[in-house]
Amino acid sequence: MADRAEMSRSFGAVAGVYESGRPEYPAEAVAWLLEPLGVGAPRVIDVGAGTGKLTRAVEAAGAVVTAVDPDVEMLAELRRRSPRIETLVGTAEAMPVADACVDAVVSGQAWHWVDPVAAAAEAARVLRPGGVLGLIWNVRDDRDPDVRRLTAIMHDSAAEALVASGGPVAHPPFPGFERRTWEWTRPMSRRQLRDMVASRSSVITATAPVRDRILAEVDALFDEVSVDERLALPYCTEAFRTRRPMRVSWPAPGR
Repeated sequence: MADRAEMSRSFGAVAGVYESGRPEYPAEAVAWLLEPLGVGAPRVIDVGAGTGKLTRAVEAAGAVVTAVDPDVEMLAELRRRSPRIETLVGTAEAMPVADACVDAVVSGQAWHWVDPVAAAAEAARVLRPGGVLGLIWNVRDDRDPDVRRLTAIMHDSAAEALVASGGPVAHPPFPGFERRTWEWTRPMSRRQLRDMVASRSSVITATAPVRDRILAEVDALFDEVSVDERLALPYCTEAFRTRRPMRVSWPAPGR
């Protein structure tokens, strides 16, 4: 079985499949992340941007957004679909931008891969005083019995485990997170369902026989529960936001 580091770096190999299979973010949830900033055109970094699912939603909300991701293949897919958006290679722990240069740092479906202590400190560095740190995940609604069957086929992910455990922990200098949940349903074709499953790190890094077995079981479930070759998959969008204090006391070097 692949280790965590290998799994976190696996997505670029299936960037197109990721873009096809992963859901969009509800506009209301993205607006809530940015709401504390008020009106105007805030400057935002989407870190762990991947193919730009959240990046495009943040831009649609009226922000000027820069996408940061460590995977050049994921960023290439983002630029192919959204060539106007600036992209930078970097991580949540090391963003290649100046101090206090943005109004918000957001991260979609990615914070569970980072070192949250180092990433919080880096977010505080690049945020202006009072800026927003916003984290968001789309997770399938396991209260639905068919969703539970799907989860049993492909297993839980690190993201789902983090959200189920109560969500991310706020690390200095940030206070605790506010949390909101949106429930919605995503109509999906067979191809979209297969791509969603195939874009998960545990499936990407699995052996070919294991991956084939998982996708065959997904096909069987789709055949059983779909109507007119469409499946309505219940989702919950879980959003978390906090703000950089107006004043931050940084520890002395070496402490």
